[in-house]
Amino acid sequence: MEKSNHWTREETIIAFNVYCKIPFNKSSKSNPIIIKYAKIIGRSPSALNMKIGNFGRLDPNLRMRGIVGLGNGSKLDEIIWNEFNENWESLAYESELLIAKYQNRTIEDSIAEDLEIIPLGKEKEVVIKSRINQSFFRSAVLSSYDLKCCITGLSVPELLVASHIVPWSRDEKNRINPRNGLCLNSLHDSAFDKGFITITPDFKIKISDSLNDYINDNAYLDMFKRYENQTINLPDKFLPSKEFLDFHFNHVFRK
Repeated sequence: MEKSNHWTREETIIAFNVYCKIPFNKSSKSNPIIIKYAKIIGRSPSALNMKIGNFGRLDPNLRMRGIVGLGNGSKLDEIIWNEFNENWESLAYESELLIAKYQNRTIEDSIAEDLEIIPLGKEKEVVIKSRINQSFFRSAVLSSYDLKCCITGLSVPELLVASHIVPWSRDEKNRINPRNGLCLNSLHDSAFDKGFITITPDFKIKISDSLNDYINDNAYLDMFKRYENQTINLPDKFLPSKEFLDFHFNHVFRK
């Protein structure tokens, strides 16, 4: 039997987790991910899909594109949105703990294979949080770009990377922030990480002059130079932060 219309804080946190993990334009009551999580929290797929739409109305990136989401969200939606947009690590860990709780599982169950080689104690807790955070960041970034590289459009999931704009080691607060991520294929992720390419704050692709020695290399022309000054394919939500892109341009890119 369907629950009352009143959503609890726990259910709303899980719904926000799902919002982050699914392309907004693919959210529907028939989407397998919606069906899966609706079953976990005891809601109908239609109810969960509506909650995703309610979060959509709060997303400034969607509004910029003329997508307004649903208009009847609750105050609790706004509270959860504001709370976790300032603390992505808490969202990742707390929401996955709740998902495990609703399934009568422990959080360790979801990464059991990794934990077999990890010692007990504090180190184990750190590794669990790290695995959860990395998985959440990847899911949120890749789903925002509809599982397509923002430079090439490549859509082979196994070859896609959720690439940090500001390196993981340089900004602890924004390690899990989806706006600090780009969906890139493995080659361009490596080039971005090493500063051979960058994305400007106006979302243009720039190729480092340090690669000019390869100007006559057909592979360089095909894989890099052809994309010079093109605009990346923008995500449907979690638009990359111009502040983070500016940091990469000034501190990572090889000028």
